[in-house]
Amino acid sequence: MRNFVFSFLALILLPAYMSGQEIKGKVIDSKGIGIPGAIVVATVSNISAETDFDGQFSIKAKVGEVLNISMLGFDAVSLAATSEPMNVILKDSKENELKEIVVIGYGTRKKADITGAISNVSGATITKAKVANVTQSIQGNAAGAQVIGTDVPGSSPSLIIRGIGTFGADRTPLYVVDGIPTKNISNLNPNDIATLEVIKDASASGIYGNQAANGVVIISTKRGKGDKTTITYDGFYGVKTTLKKVKMAAANHYAYYSDVALQNPTFSTDQLYNTNWYDEITRTGNYSSNNVSLSGSTEKINYLLSINNYTEQGILNGLDYQRFTIRNNNDFKVSDKLKITQTLSIANTNSDPKPLSAFTAAYKQSPIVPVKYPNGQWGWPIVGADGQASTTGSFFNNVGNPVAQLEYYTEKQNSMLLQGSLGLDYQILDFLKFNSSVGVEYNNFRSFIYTPSRNLWLLADPSRTEAAYPSSLPINELANTTSNYFNWNFDNFFTFSKKFADIHDVEVMVGMSAQEWGSIGKMTTNGRNVPENSNYWSLKLSSSPSFNVGSTEMSNQKDLIGYFGRLQYKLMDRYLFTGTLRRDGSSQFQTGYQWGTFPAFSVGWIISEEEFLKDSKTISFLKLRGGWGKVGNQNVPINDQTFVSGAGYSYDFGGSLYSGTTIGAFVDPTLGWEITEETSVGLDVKFLDNRLSGTFDWYNKITSNVILNVTPPLTVGTGSTPAHAGEITNKGFEIALRWEDNITDNLKYWVGGNYSNNKNEVSNIYNPLAIKQQGGNIDNGQYTKLLSEGEPLGSFYLYEVAGYDAAGNFTYYDANHNITSAPVEADRKFFGSSLPTYYYGINLGLQYKNIDFSVDGYGVGGNVVYNGKKAQRFGNENIEASVASDFWTPTNTGAPNPTPFNAVPISSNYYLESGDYFRINNITLGYTLDKLLNSSTSVRFYLTATNPFITQKFSGYTPELNNDGDPMGTQGIELNAYPAISSYLFGVNLKF
Repeated sequence: MRNFVFSFLALILLPAYMSGQEIKGKVIDSKGIGIPGAIVVATVSNISAETDFDGQFSIKAKVGEVLNISMLGFDAVSLAATSEPMNVILKDSKENELKEIVVIGYGTRKKADITGAISNVSGATITKAKVANVTQSIQGNAAGAQVIGTDVPGSSPSLIIRGIGTFGADRTPLYVVDGIPTKNISNLNPNDIATLEVIKDASASGIYGNQAANGVVIISTKRGKGDKTTITYDGFYGVKTTLKKVKMAAANHYAYYSDVALQNPTFSTDQLYNTNWYDEITRTGNYSSNNVSLSGSTEKINYLLSINNYTEQGILNGLDYQRFTIRNNNDFKVSDKLKITQTLSIANTNSDPKPLSAFTAAYKQSPIVPVKYPNGQWGWPIVGADGQASTTGSFFNNVGNPVAQLEYYTEKQNSMLLQGSLGLDYQILDFLKFNSSVGVEYNNFRSFIYTPSRNLWLLADPSRTEAAYPSSLPINELANTTSNYFNWNFDNFFTFSKKFADIHDVEVMVGMSAQEWGSIGKMTTNGRNVPENSNYWSLKLSSSPSFNVGSTEMSNQKDLIGYFGRLQYKLMDRYLFTGTLRRDGSSQFQTGYQWGTFPAFSVGWIISEEEFLKDSKTISFLKLRGGWGKVGNQNVPINDQTFVSGAGYSYDFGGSLYSGTTIGAFVDPTLGWEITEETSVGLDVKFLDNRLSGTFDWYNKITSNVILNVTPPLTVGTGSTPAHAGEITNKGFEIALRWEDNITDNLKYWVGGNYSNNKNEVSNIYNPLAIKQQGGNIDNGQYTKLLSEGEPLGSFYLYEVAGYDAAGNFTYYDANHNITSAPVEADRKFFGSSLPTYYYGINLGLQYKNIDFSVDGYGVGGNVVYNGKKAQRFGNENIEASVASDFWTPTNTGAPNPTPFNAVPISSNYYLESGDYFRINNITLGYTLDKLLNSSTSVRFYLTATNPFITQKFSGYTPELNNDGDPMGTQGIELNAYPAISSYLFGVNLKF
């Protein structure tokens, strides 16, 4: 009986014994500091675990089973598991640089073997930034990458990599998210990002051919890992306020200034109302995020499920934004040779946009006008006989009521973006692998714009009554716009990787890629007299005159097929060569101009591996690299054939005139992609046991075949048309340095910074038919920018103020530098560009035990910005307090501002100001509690201030002005622009 019991117990305990026991330990560095994130793998059961914040680990394994412990930057070790707590020491590897892996086009590569210019932004850096758009987190963290941000909820910043090389073509880099090429990453949840690589030079981006002229950003999202399920929650709540306000003239100062301008006592100097219009249209905004992820792995499956909800109330009244995202990433190990990967991302966004022109209206509207009168009637710029704002009298400016503007503007937008991919990795032989993947992207967009026509009619004139509203006009109108597109890509490539004779390391990759950008269908339907309740905004097309199709658009489908290859060769672990070749064919160009070949190559020399440096105590790593490449930009303004018909185009047939059709534009059959050739040289260094690291880069990037508008000969009989006409050059250098050290076992710190210098120039306009490319519209019938050979893009072309005449009005220099009060077009001159000549970032932080603190900053210089809202005084608009208190008078002839005036301002350098600024982007203080519930649970609390401080010379809201993102458009002009925002949040991160 006793033997039976023992035998029965043995059978019960045998599975537990066979599965091993809990092996515990700690992984530390040579200084005794715990190493978080180290990977511990049991070699028999193939179970893995990850060390926690203090370097502690726990894994199921048998006593005596070999454990492999590894971490980037350290030499891996293999030890037998013991029943007692293990103490594992990982030594810093001098070849730390050699062990880091970088994601490149269609593969990965050890960082030391990279011969191109690539900047890495870690997932931790992106998550810390607490921004809605991933692109914003790059600002200040990658040399050579300029981010022009915008704080409009749901908006996308502009990312410029090593300068802009185009005039009218697409300026957006190519984003590759888990193998899916896209131009849209607004759906990405920053918490899901594992790594982000900014591919800067043509030798590295050449593998993407005619899509890579603006640079490439490769984003990898997180995958499941560890031998157990990990649940992570990260949530925060914060408030948003205006970073800098502009002090406007108060009511009495405004009245005095305007009376001087009118030379007539129109306004009382003792006003009843003193409205701060900016305060009336803004509020304290807020934003919050809740992110939950579940991840882990088994022997056969790695899995990750992430859900995020982000909401934001902007500082502009009524401007709201909400995004809900779901991500699911899975890796299936079918066999030792076959692995299948799957990614899926779904993002649904809802927003209530508001017109940003309300900011300009709030700047311009007179403070003597109330928001509403006591009787509930909206305030309007009407002055009575007593000089006070009134409901009767005469209008004294043409600015609307910005509060009413927001009240009566209703727009709702909804967008659903789906991205997904399915991939196959098959190890054919030890040295030969095949990869195949298909990716899809689908977007569906819908918007409603509701216009209360009768209310707006009543608002325009206080004397109007509802009974007088014309019955033929609609009470309200509703425009419903829908659009959608579907894109896909299909990639297949083989990778051969083998080492010969221990000194020749060869990797060859060849493949093909097919992409299709589906046609974008867009339809706008208009309805009249619909219910005011948005729940009933559905338009049913019928023969009723209340419903009609306002417009329909259908863009052309575009197809691309590319064949590519890459050779990477390393000799004796120190001499490097990379060569790529891609041949692309695009359906959007005409026959004979659809195919292009894009070669690139680069070389590298790991000098620290040479015998004369191999044992150096000072130089840990030193690599010289350089390369050349040719890439293209196929997203150019295609010259589609257009036809114009209607009145004015007729022909005589049988004595009667019939409406005819004419060609609207001439088609240039040679129109193709713009071509960028770039030469780049760089140096990567690490000194003093890897504590000091840095990169140095120089580049020369020339874009030819730049498309400009040209005027065909009169005999052609058409208007301007796009054609290859110019060349743009970007030259510059980049420096990035970082010092990281441990003061004690419990205290470590880091200090880093980067500096980028870029000279942009329109180096050649070779087509004699190229017309003057004007830009910088400021809504007063004038322009402010001009494209010109020898000048950078975004150059301001203005009249130069010379001083004042005897009455205190501006005088100007003419072309001969004589003084005139009536300048002509030929008198304009260039005054710099909205594009900075340099930009820089700083990063510093420290960690003491469980406390972490970091500060990031960003600045730009060498550019100018235009105060467009200040140039809007046509008649009795408001002015800034500094203008109202210090203007020209016979006793103040040296004043910085002219005598008060009511006229359309001339576009002059008076409104141009320095765009230099330095801003603290992020300050974060965190505290981590480990082992709150058990050995694998940790809680981190953090406080973050975003944009809490800025130094700027610009007198407006912000010198960081993205606007339409076009350097020849309104970028760099403060007009209808959203102010810069400061935000403060509290958050918690829970992991168990």
